[in-house]
Amino acid sequence: MDASIADALPTYIKSLRRYAMALTRDPMEADDLVQECLKRALTYIKKNHEIRDFRAYLFTILHNVHMDELARNQRSGIHVPIEEDSIMLYYPAPQNTYMACREIPRALSRLPQEQRQVILLVGLEGLSYRAAAEVLGIPIGTVMSRLSRGREALRSMMAPHPDESGDHQFATVDDDAHMHSQRRVASVG
Repeated sequence: MDASIADALPTYIKSLRRYAMALTRDPMEADDLVQECLKRALTYIKKNHEIRDFRAYLFTILHNVHMDELARNQRSGIHVPIEEDSIMLYYPAPQNTYMACREIPRALSRLPQEQRQVILLVGLEGLSYRAAAEVLGIPIGTVMSRLSRGREALRSMMAPHPDESGDHQFATVDDDAHMHSQRRVASVG
């Protein structure tokens, strides 16, 4: 195995874990994804295959491992712990900035998976459009299209709107559903 690649591997773990965490929203699943990704990468490297862009290669493996897990979960059903089945009550903070920061992960989770993956790779991990296209195995134009649609969806979800008291609130899942149904009615009428 090339010593320089083995030495470089730990420098990518933090980025891989951050991306895995954003995909799964579960620390244990994220760690499992990263571990499987690194195992596959080391196995491939030991076979002395040439790798041009090691970072993009690792993100490609992570993406493929995640897709494999999604397919496996879809076939076997999803395990939902009892703790997640209960209603969580909380008092929202009055600070708009704090609320906006808290809404970003929720808004990301409401995006279609294709848009979320592109936004995370380009926006969070700083990959180029070309590298993101290689990681996801799609054309660069598709990356740009998904990124544009994903950013626009995030903007609309994150845009504050006044409630009855005049305070600005951020869009919720119910607000989004209502907004989309109003658009459909307006376009039909």
